[in-house]
Amino acid sequence: MKILFIQTGGTIDKDYPQGPGAYAFQILEPAVKNILEKINPTFEYKIISMFRKDSNDITDNDRKKLSDFCKKTTFEKIIITHGTDTIIETAKFLSVIKNKTIILTGAFRPEKLKISDADFNIGFALGALNNAPNGVYIAMQGKLFLNDNVVRNKNGVYEERKRNRK
Repeated sequence: MKILFIQTGGTIDKDYPQGPGAYAFQILEPAVKNILEKINPTFEYKIISMFRKDSNDITDNDRKKLSDFCKKTTFEKIIITHGTDTIIETAKFLSVIKNKTIILTGAFRPEKLKISDADFNIGFALGALNNAPNGVYIAMQGKLFLNDNVVRNKNGVYEERKRNRK
């Protein structure tokens, strides 16, 4: 199996500069690179950085660029690291892609921190990628959601969207 990892930014990739007067975050190398180095994967993969933004700064033009790239790539299995604030919007935007399995995931704490959920979320997304049929999903907090069946509640927990019954 060959997997494409695409970095878009978000908390998972954040690092906080060291030194006097340093207070803002910066998004550097893809966090997934560090995670994969720890697990010594037995599958082929490629990591690319599409953009390095806080998810609140991702625009529809960015989403279009991401969508166009995903449509054109020969990879059929894709994991996108993304900020949690707008991950649902991006997943819905990508939902027009039907011939690939795409899973978006992120973290509530940067991968650089010992208490990060990044390793778990990437591992869960990898496991889900092996079993999920083609479609666009969000993998967060140990659950896998179809792009049109997820909400983030007021406590930050991802859950199935409640559908109106007729």
